[in-house]
Amino acid sequence: MAQLFTLHPDNPQDRLLKQAVAMIHAGAVIALPTDASYVLACHLGDKSALDRIRSIRRLDTNHLMTLLCKDLSSLSSYAKIENSTFRLLKSLSPGPFTFLLSASREVPNRILHPKRKTIGLRIPDSAICQHVLSLLAEPLLVTTLILPGEDLPLTDALDIREKLEHQIDLVIDGGPGSLTPTTVIDATQAAPVLVRQGLGDAKLS
Repeated sequence: MAQLFTLHPDNPQDRLLKQAVAMIHAGAVIALPTDASYVLACHLGDKSALDRIRSIRRLDTNHLMTLLCKDLSSLSSYAKIENSTFRLLKSLSPGPFTFLLSASREVPNRILHPKRKTIGLRIPDSAICQHVLSLLAEPLLVTTLILPGEDLPLTDALDIREKLEHQIDLVIDGGPGSLTPTTVIDATQAAPVLVRQGLGDAKLS
């Protein structure tokens, strides 16, 4: 059965955060609250955990995965970023924005879109996420927690645990999640393109 850690959203308990990070290092799949929706998350280098996430959500290899990064320095290690793009990322981060970028060689091929070699990256404005990323000292691989056949993400930690108690290892309860996803911006070209309007105002025009 999945464990449940209840954390204060602004001042999360360090002891529980360290336990969560140890579980991630050991191959766990976790449900994590962000500044938008809850996500399924695992270690970037763990193929088995990624396969479990794809199985839970019934995703194929064409589905674009996202890396949650602590800051721009971390993010820039995993993507090719021009100066104009860097300014855009700096103006909108941290926040509920996912940027589609050309991946660097640091990103394993198995998580890239097979044709475009792109990856989603974002810097969450969430104390829980930021503390986890600090302790982990590398990005987390995530995807929005939407179950197969559903249009909206799960928003309640207890509901997530009940529905996925035998499929994931840990649920972090940081309060209710949002039904509205992140805003997605394609930043692979010189002129950024709004792909999906969600939380936040990108102000691209």
